[in-house]
Amino acid sequence: MELKNQTVLEFHLMGLSENPDLQPTLFGLFLSMYLVTVFGNLLIILAIVSDSRLHTPMYFFLCNLSLVDILFSSTTVPKMLVNIQTQSTAIPFSGCLAQMYAFHLFGTMDSFLLAVMAIDRLVAIAYPLHYSVLMSPRVCGLLVGGPWVITNLQSLVHTCLMAQLTFCAGSEIPHFFCDLMPLLKLSCSDTHTNELVIFAFGIIMGLSPLSCILISYICIFRAVFRIPSAQGKWKAFSTCGSHLTVVSLFYGTIFAVYLQPASPTSSQKDKIAALMCGVVIPTLNPFIYSLRNKDMKAALRKLGSKAVLSHS
Repeated sequence: MELKNQTVLEFHLMGLSENPDLQPTLFGLFLSMYLVTVFGNLLIILAIVSDSRLHTPMYFFLCNLSLVDILFSSTTVPKMLVNIQTQSTAIPFSGCLAQMYAFHLFGTMDSFLLAVMAIDRLVAIAYPLHYSVLMSPRVCGLLVGGPWVITNLQSLVHTCLMAQLTFCAGSEIPHFFCDLMPLLKLSCSDTHTNELVIFAFGIIMGLSPLSCILISYICIFRAVFRIPSAQGKWKAFSTCGSHLTVVSLFYGTIFAVYLQPASPTSSQKDKIAALMCGVVIPTLNPFIYSLRNKDMKAALRKLGSKAVLSHS
């Protein structure tokens, strides 16, 4: 991609805090969380791949979610850790664009996968006899492949438009990674087109997965309430527990942060939302999906046994 009319060769990420006394604590905290995110989600992927009993649509989508969570967290945390360790805030303009591209790609892909997983639970509960036909390998591939194409297109458009802008020298980004709005505020160019595109994509990419999840769960609740026995209702709804927990965390964070009156601390809200969605939730997901799932716990024990036997 050609970078046109740039007056700035690098930006400076101001991070979460400029207090030097907090830097060692932040480094230890985020290094621990990142390692848990990577190893926890890798274990889920390995458990699903190695256990033929988990070769079902639900676990196929979970495997994709775990992969995206690793990539999502890897977009921001390693750079933040390097900046803290080296006490350097610099990031080249090309690196800034790459980070922005990846953050919006994996962040949006996360929400689409949560929507796809809601559809999977709806089909499993409302149409159990037709589940294998409706959720065939081809359909599952389309449900995952389609969002990958759409989210890459979104990120590409944002990145290409950003690459055309001119920025003022000596610019500092009040964030721990390169994001759209903080970058636009540092531009010397007319950003009207960028803002319109951000608004349009925000509506489409934000409301589409959320609407899909809400409609799916309305239909799931209706299907569950039609089940005559209390035990049957609990068994059907228990398969949604982990997914509903992650959805509540993901969208609950967004609503809690942004559905508040406008204030001068909007940059702090952006940091909180990005930390929760891009760092904290990917760390929690392996625990949510493994601790509440008997099949996953059994697959992890089986994986552990194989690892022990291979080294004995």
